[in-house]
Amino acid sequence: MEKIGVIGAGSWGTALAQTLAGKGHEVKIWDLDKTHLEELKANRENVRYLPGVKFHDGLVPVDTSEEAIRGANIVLFSAPAQHFRSALKGALEYLTDDMVLVNVAKGIEQGSLKRMSEIAEEMLPDAKYVVLSGPSHAEEVGRAMPTTVAVASKDPEVAAYVQDVFMTDRFRVYTASDIVGIELGGSLKNIIALGAGISDGMGFGDNAKAALMTRGLAEMKRLGVALGADKETFLGLAGVGDLIVTCTSMHSRNRRCGIMIGEGTDPKEATEKVGMVVEGMFTAVAAKELARKVGVEMPITEMINDVIDGKIDARKAVELLMTREKKNELD
Repeated sequence: MEKIGVIGAGSWGTALAQTLAGKGHEVKIWDLDKTHLEELKANRENVRYLPGVKFHDGLVPVDTSEEAIRGANIVLFSAPAQHFRSALKGALEYLTDDMVLVNVAKGIEQGSLKRMSEIAEEMLPDAKYVVLSGPSHAEEVGRAMPTTVAVASKDPEVAAYVQDVFMTDRFRVYTASDIVGIELGGSLKNIIALGAGISDGMGFGDNAKAALMTRGLAEMKRLGVALGADKETFLGLAGVGDLIVTCTSMHSRNRRCGIMIGEGTDPKEATEKVGMVVEGMFTAVAAKELARKVGVEMPITEMINDVIDGKIDARKAVELLMTREKKNELD
């Protein structure tokens, strides 16, 4: 059994901590929000973000990041993507060379346009970094519903180690080597899920959503390949798998936010009503800039940006997408 420190006690960090503790690992979880930590300790449950899931005995909320990290074999980072850099910076003095860093945030950093592995490489060039991604709503993982994900690392042995530590009879883990594709798949699908929600909010049907998901997947793959990813990754768990679950489930924050926007709610107000970080709202901006930087066409991403920026309304965006210049589907 391993010692694992979890940085970030949102729904996803808590669900994974619960899964690991249920397997018998010693898990310590910490969060920047002190009030939230006190609630976790008092209730032995994340009432705020993952209600109804009582903690296993091996899951212990702690008061400091140092307490969570020192002596750990694995440090799991579950801070939102836009806060990953600060979370890693705050952990640096306690991390050692033999620790494995597992990141589960899905996004592209605004400004730098970097993926999470690039931030880790910048701050800790020799880190044993692993990304975990796939179709995995915290609400289901926390309740031990069957879920399958992928983990990727530059070092196959490190990926296999994380696979062994995390895998249970309800949480199946595959290994991969395509860090770029795994990270971009998990990040970009949130943008398409916003669009799927907007479509649902406007009352459009299954045809529209299927088209949006399919053409959205084409955009994801196009940008991924331009950045060095394997196109096959986007047909796997972190690509089409995560895209499907995020675009179709009401567990999806991005879809729920999109539905409200499609119904006419101001994007900022919709985000606030969701009550948790809506990663797609941040990633959409970064992805648009990144696509322009490398010369990749992403019309759906562009239109979703214009909608959330208030430049056009959702119906106008649909009209513009539907009346674009004729093309061959595989171009």
